Amino acid sequence: MDSVWKIPLTDLKGQIWSLGEHQGDVLLICNTASECGFTKQYSSLQSLHDRYSDKGLTVIAFPCNQFGAQEPLESRENLVFCEQNFGVTFRINQKIEVNGKDSHQIFEWLKSEAPGILGNQSIKWNFTKFLVDRQGQVIDRYAPLTDPLKMEEKIKALLTNNDASS
Repeated sequence: MDSVWKIPLTDLKGQIWSLGEHQGDVLLICNTASECGFTKQYSSLQSLHDRYSDKGLTVIAFPCNQFGAQEPLESRENLVFCEQNFGVTFRINQKIEVNGKDSHQIFEWLKSEAPGILGNQSIKWNFTKFLVDRQGQVIDRYAPLTDPLKMEEKIKALLTNNDASS
């Protein structure tokens, strides 16, 4: 598990970081796109961030252009888009691939820990979400149709159930 915490990531501001900065937090990780029908979910992700970041929730977005070329924006444009349209303050990373030979390590790990329907590991579309507990265990995988706010009770339970261990 230590290696997952050390995978290098780069946010939209060009800062290199790793999940290790948030070890002990509950993580909500999502692949995103600015021109997707689910793009409005940025608002729900931000709402969860606003409500629970001070209790140990970390929301992390990974833009991806693999589904219908719905993420044409580059880093700076994407940052402005998310801030201006959805008030996003949680960490958004540089564009990555989530499937195929160039799939980013973080998504390789997430997919192996929480495969989709019938054990299929590939990501099917933008806004697939993964919930990771404070110990770094992938708890659940959510379909793009699932609004992040529908995960709120599970997030609250993970935050509460793990308070004693943090």
